Formats: sequence, C-alpha cells, structure tokens
Amino acid sequence: MYWFITTLSTVGYGDMHAENTGEMVYTTAYMLFNLSLTAYIIGNMTNPVVHGTSRTRKFLIRSMPMHLPRSLQYPPSTPHPLHSTAFSHSLRPRRPNGPPPAFASAEFPGSIPDSAQMPPRRRRRRSVAGIDQDDLLDPDALADPDSSFYEINGVRVHHKVCTHEDSSDQSPDSAITNADQNQIGLPIVLLHGFGSSVFSWTHIMRPLARIAGAKVLAFDRPAFGLTSRTIWSGDDTKPINPYSMAFSVMATLAFIDQLGAKKAVLVGHSAGCLVAVEAYFEAPERVAALVLVAPAIFVPVFRRKGVKENGVGEQEWQNKKDSNDSNLPTNPLNRIWGKFLELCLWIAGFLMNMIRAIGGVVRSLYYKSVVAVLRSSVGVMLVRLIMDKFGILAVRNAWYDPSKVTDHVIQGYTKPLRSRGWEMALLEYTISMIMDSISSSKVPVSERLSEISCPVLVVSGDTDRLVPRWNTERVARAIPGAGFEVIKNSGHLPQEERPEEFVSVVERFLRRAFGRPNNEQEQVLQAAV
Repeated sequence: MYWFITTLSTVGYGDMHAENTGEMVYTTAYMLFNLSLTAYIIGNMTNPVVHGTSRTRKFLIRSMPMHLPRSLQYPPSTPHPLHSTAFSHSLRPRRPNGPPPAFASAEFPGSIPDSAQMPPRRRRRRSVAGIDQDDLLDPDALADPDSSFYEINGVRVHHKVCTHEDSSDQSPDSAITNADQNQIGLPIVLLHGFGSSVFSWTHIMRPLARIAGAKVLAFDRPAFGLTSRTIWSGDDTKPINPYSMAFSVMATLAFIDQLGAKKAVLVGHSAGCLVAVEAYFEAPERVAALVLVAPAIFVPVFRRKGVKENGVGEQEWQNKKDSNDSNLPTNPLNRIWGKFLELCLWIAGFLMNMIRAIGGVVRSLYYKSVVAVLRSSVGVMLVRLIMDKFGILAVRNAWYDPSKVTDHVIQGYTKPLRSRGWEMALLEYTISMIMDSISSSKVPVSERLSEISCPVLVVSGDTDRLVPRWNTERVARAIPGAGFEVIKNSGHLPQEERPEEFVSVVERFLRRAFGRPNNEQEQVLQAAV
C-alpha cells in the first residue's frame, strides 16, 4: 500500500524514502490527503462548467419536439418519420402538420413551457441548530422587554440592568432596616464567556443586586448576544475593532461610567475573565474587586512570538561567557581555537536569525491566508457547520448533568443565531483573537497576574470539562492573596447550574473583602461579646 500510494502520487514531486513504519504511515496519509485535495479542487472547477451549460441544456430541451408526448408530436393522420421513405434522405425530425398545442410557448412554437415540463422545485430552507436562517431579524426585534441598548463607538451594545429595589423580596420596612447592614454599596458588571450572552447571568442578577445594594449590569460583547453586528474594515471612521479585546475593555469602563460609579466589581466567566483582568490593568482605580469564574487564562491556543525557551537571558549568557574566557589558559592555540569557536557561533547565530526571519514571513503569510479563508464564503459555511453540529452539544457538555439542560436553556443560547449577520461577526471575533495572539507588542495577561493587588476570588466547578479545576487553581496561585472556591456538582457554568451556591460564595467574598458581615455573623459576634 505504501509503495503504491507513493508511486502514484509523487510523480513530479521527487522520490520519498521512509526510514521507519511511522514515516511510511505519515507519508501514506499525506499523499492520500494530496489526492483528496486535488480531486476536491478539480470537482469544484467543474461546477462552474456544469452550471454554465445548464441554460444550453434547457434550451435544447425546450426546442426539440421529440420530447413532446407521442400523441402531441404527430397527429394520427401523419405517419411516424421512422416508417416513412423520406427518413433515408433526412434525419431531421418532421414538425407536426397540425396546429401547435394550446400550451405551446410563444418563444418556441410546438414546445412545452418550463412549467409544464417539470414542477417548480421547492427551495430547501437552511437551518443552524434548529434556527431557520432564511428569516433572520435585527437584534432590536429580538430584544426582551427588559433589554436596553447603549451605543459605544457606533456599536449598539445590548445590556440589562437590575437594581436592588427590584430585587428585594422583603417588605419595604424590613428592606429599609437591612439596607445599611447587609449591602455592599458597589455596582457589579457581569462579563460572559465565549458563545454566551446576558442569558447566562439570568438567575443571579437579582440576588447579586440585593447583596450589592446597587445596580448589577450585564452586557453582550460584540459578536455575541443581541449586540449589533457591524462590519469593520479598518478605516479611520472606526479606529477600534469592535470585536477586539480593546473594545470590550472600553465598553466595560463605559458601562461603569453609565452606572454613575467611581469603581465596580467585575465578575467574569471563562473568556470574560480576560476582559475583566484587562480592564483592571487598563484602569485599576475603577475596579474594586475581581471574581473570576472558570477563567480561560492559562489555556493558550496560539504560541506567542518572542517567548524564551530556557529562561536564560542574553546578559546572563554574556556573564557566563566572560567568566569562561577568564578561566582559559594563555596558550595562543587556545586563543585561536576560542576565536574560531566564536566565529562558528556567529555564523550559526546568523543562520538562525535568517531562519527566524524566513519563519516570520512564512508565519505572517500563513495567518494572512487563514484570515482570507475565514472572511470568504468557505468561512461562513464552516462556522454554520460547526454551530449546527456542535453548538448544542457544547452547551450540554458544559453542564455537570447534561440531562438537566432544558429547552429554555437551549433557546437562550440559540436565540442569537436568529440575528442577521451573526456568522460574519463570529468570524471577525475569531480573526481578532488570532491577530491578538500573534502580536508581540503586548505582554500576555497570564504573565501579569502577579501585578493584581485588588481582592480576587477564583471560582471553579468540580467537574469542569472545558477549563479543568487544576487550571483554575493555577490562576488562583498566580494572583497574590486570591481566594479559591470550588462548587460541587457543577461544570463550566456554576452560575446557571448552582445559582444559590454561587451567590453564597460571592456574597461571602464581598463581605469579607469590604467588611460588611451578614446578620448571622453579627449575631454570633454579639453573642460572643
């Protein structure tokens, strides 16, 4: 099989000689891939030819009377051409002597119109995750009664606000009595993760507003939820890419200003934790505390350029080199040998720099080609296929018990798929992630966690399959003084699966951080006194 495949597919590419079984398997798979790709390209090249000749085929079908029914082609008084002596002189089919049929078209007399030849084919309606893609709407038409929109840099950002007055379940007198004792007095901004939306915070917004004694705001980041989908082309009218991390940070700080507060508590989930931490580094005086739920910080997808492999810096290497030079004997041959080694090292370094430069060009071309593919119709088709096959499956996999994922939850996650332009927005967000990951001008968040000085709580589900518990604990260890809490029987979405436990954990953290004990702690303290 190996020699057959390589002989068949390496004509014109040179000889390939495998050294072991692994290389043979790899070469066979690689050549089969080449054959498949070539067949795919040839097949796609023939599609325009087939579609281009379809009009000619239809014309021939309409113009040839042979395709008429036998009773309509030739009246009973006219003999069939095959039975006539004139058939040997001409192979051209004879036209019927009688008048053309009543249903003959005016353009081609004697032919059957298209509507009579075959019934019109019903167009197959497209569907992604059960959502009809032929009846997409604007985000405003999909908004809930409690939804609001706030325009930031030309983007209408969808958000919801819950006040502590609306969240109080007690009578007015008791609410006023406990207001000063149990409430933190700081607003909270909720930042959802990848593929999620404001819907993810539905169960905890009111309880958090009651605890905070202030407004709780959750907004949809661009490309998710019901935030407007805009097309960004890098022009001067929109200097900030709405799908970039910089825009999400700007939107977070803008909403803190809209709440009329000097600082707020940021609660991020999964990829939203990156936004929360970046907002802290952008304006640490505006962030009172951070709550990081299943933080996707130490889950790198792309390797960053310029990261040192062995951790030995250039200055340290130079110091070692100088110390070694000082220990060499004064023999002239040793000095000549040392200079020769320096020359060899310089040549090796020069070659390595050339290889890195070539690799950088290749890498740049590779990423540009990936971006071009994502922005084409192939990218749109790919994102539709992924969302259709794995969208609902990913939601179920994020829960501890997938059987408890109700239709209401599925509808909440698939509702943004009814928004017009959701595919291109998701692709632009992916492109922005790729470009941010390969940028070497900014230090990654994972390397700056030790610089955080505000109160931090890190929360994880004990059975999180997407961001494992050990990875979340690694984030907690990297932040000085950070607390770490694990919610049992919970997956990647503890705020949805275990809202009561989640609110209780956040409440303990906020009261411990800002010195506002609850009623039970006060009663225990009074009894002790």
